[in-house]
Amino acid sequence: MSENPSVAVIGGGLAGLATAVALGSAGRPVTVFESRPFLGGRATSYPLNTADEAGPTIDNCQHVLLRCCTNLLDFYRRLGVADRIHFYRDFYWIEPGGRTSVMRRGLLPAPLHFTESFAKLRFLSLRDKMSVASGLLSVKYEYGKRTDLDRITMLDWLREKGQTPALIDRFWRQVLVSAINEELDRMAAIHGLQVFYLGFLAKADGYEMGVPAVPLGELYSEKAWSRYEDVRFRFRAPVQQVRIENGSVSGIEVNGERVVADAYVLAVPFERVAALAPGIELDLSSFTHSPITGIHLWFDRPVTDLPHATLLDRTIQWMFNKHEGRHIQLVVSASRSLTDMPRAEVIELALNELKEFFPKAAEAQLERAHVVKEVRATFSAGPGIEEKRPVSRTTIPNLFLAGDWTRSGWPATMEGSVRSGYLAAEAVQEYLGQRQHFLLPEIA
Repeated sequence: MSENPSVAVIGGGLAGLATAVALGSAGRPVTVFESRPFLGGRATSYPLNTADEAGPTIDNCQHVLLRCCTNLLDFYRRLGVADRIHFYRDFYWIEPGGRTSVMRRGLLPAPLHFTESFAKLRFLSLRDKMSVASGLLSVKYEYGKRTDLDRITMLDWLREKGQTPALIDRFWRQVLVSAINEELDRMAAIHGLQVFYLGFLAKADGYEMGVPAVPLGELYSEKAWSRYEDVRFRFRAPVQQVRIENGSVSGIEVNGERVVADAYVLAVPFERVAALAPGIELDLSSFTHSPITGIHLWFDRPVTDLPHATLLDRTIQWMFNKHEGRHIQLVVSASRSLTDMPRAEVIELALNELKEFFPKAAEAQLERAHVVKEVRATFSAGPGIEEKRPVSRTTIPNLFLAGDWTRSGWPATMEGSVRSGYLAAEAVQEYLGQRQHFLLPEIA
């Protein structure tokens, strides 16, 4: 082993980048191998392919975070881009017809900080509010204590707590399907309780939603990485195979070239692991995907002045105002119903629904539309999957795993990706003889 052992990170998504920034901050030489010409994986941006050279740059899907995402915020701080995340205190809930309710924290301490605004929500009846309050109280007392939450669905748990179908659809589903990217009858209850406990109950500001104020790709720019002289990137460098000989990784094949390091981190989607490193003893047969669909609409005039909103009772779940109310991005999580739908029909559906919430959209001229279907957006966080998620260490001593599908302690989110990268970096450092902690504790 060399005097300052080097690390090869395979994959330039968030998990791989988090691994690199952690190890780079410790002075460890790191090379990240990315098959594409840009970083970020599924959390990136790209210029829309149009005849106009000044055409827009779009995110592959809208990515947001909450204040409770402590490690993701740490990752942005390490890259010097934390100031490019704009946080919002107001959550807008809009019903068809346009009636709007606003949820924001008030003067009371957590977990009572929503009491004032919650009492004024118009899309829930008084009885519904009492039922939600009872459910949230159960979240507070059962999260971290009840042992069967990974074996039942969130829908099972909500029914157990007496939540009505209408209330489940209007409140619980509206938050959780977007946060976890899975339907309630497919989602392990442990993840649903985690979202509400950390995001809505543990701290008064934990719910505040952060939205990148720049295209996602700008968060990982060359300037952001300039402070880490020991971190290098090789783009358009797909790894064909991880060579395992005599019980350890002897090198990787990159475009026909053999590359050697002292430790290796495989930060790729779960479906690629078996082909890249067939010597790893992992059973990932239970893992499946859940899709996300993003619909970009450009109008000739503003259709709303709200920065974002959750849209009730329709297919479209969220609206994000990308530019002056004229560029709108709509998001559908767990979008299996849209996966095989022709793009023209997706656009028509989105436009028709948008007009129900924002009357100005009916008066505006649609100038451009674009649909992004991420069929393999995340793994499906169903019951029984948590115990099957692998840890960072593998049966190969110098090979480690990172990715939102590994056992990060979070579901498939940007926070989960960064946590997995930090955990992989800790495991690498320990293997190389230097114990070091990168993972920050949760807010509660």
